[in-house]
Amino acid sequence: MKIKEITDTIERFAPLGWQESYDNAGLIVGRSDDEVHRALLAVDVTEEVLDEARDEGCDLIITHHPIIFHALKRFNSADPVQRCVERAIRDRIALYACHTNLDSAPGGMSWRLAEELGITALEVLQPAPSGDGVGFGVVGDLPEAVDTVEYLHRVRRRLGVGAIRHSDIVRPTVRRVALCTGAGASLIADARRARADLYITADLKYNDFMTPDRELVVADVGHFESEYCAIQLLFDILSKNLRTFAVRKSERSRNPVNYLM
Repeated sequence: MKIKEITDTIERFAPLGWQESYDNAGLIVGRSDDEVHRALLAVDVTEEVLDEARDEGCDLIITHHPIIFHALKRFNSADPVQRCVERAIRDRIALYACHTNLDSAPGGMSWRLAEELGITALEVLQPAPSGDGVGFGVVGDLPEAVDTVEYLHRVRRRLGVGAIRHSDIVRPTVRRVALCTGAGASLIADARRARADLYITADLKYNDFMTPDRELVVADVGHFESEYCAIQLLFDILSKNLRTFAVRKSERSRNPVNYLM
């Protein structure tokens, strides 16, 4: 199957035009008319994932994060990005990324994570100017109010998080929950405007945990953990639309952050 047939399927769900200006989603290594036979889905392109692609006979790797964000001035194996790109070219493995366009797509990343965490009646947290359900983050409700700490424990277990960083537990129970996969500190104000009891995201800084209104709890569940759902989301998109194309979920896509407990 040609790469274009596969990427067109993904881009019907998450058009490249929905990515942010800083992003580099799309086909990074390879040509759209190249023939490929099997795809591996991962969060990142790493040397371990390339090993897995080789071992499993995959000639296309589809990831959430683009391996290249900034222009590469040389290829001399000086860092992991250069080594992975060199190796992909040498081994004829195409690399494709579906990043902020998948984040902002209706039914995309935050929608999938919210469903996993039992949040329903979802709405876009930060709608894009274009409307039509495009935008970042979601907000919705749990079936009933639950103990705040117990719900955070539930989230930790469901996502396999080593530890959750959170602000003061300023409310004993939560029901209305907002979330944004990946780095979502910029949406804290949106979560507050949406009258959320709890905001779940990743990559929060020190001052982000200082909630001035004493009503919103913010929780950082980790970047990788919040975006691991990309693998299943991409698997569903491809397997439902390309029934004869082989797609494999990576078993070596792992969190580069380790926790000492």
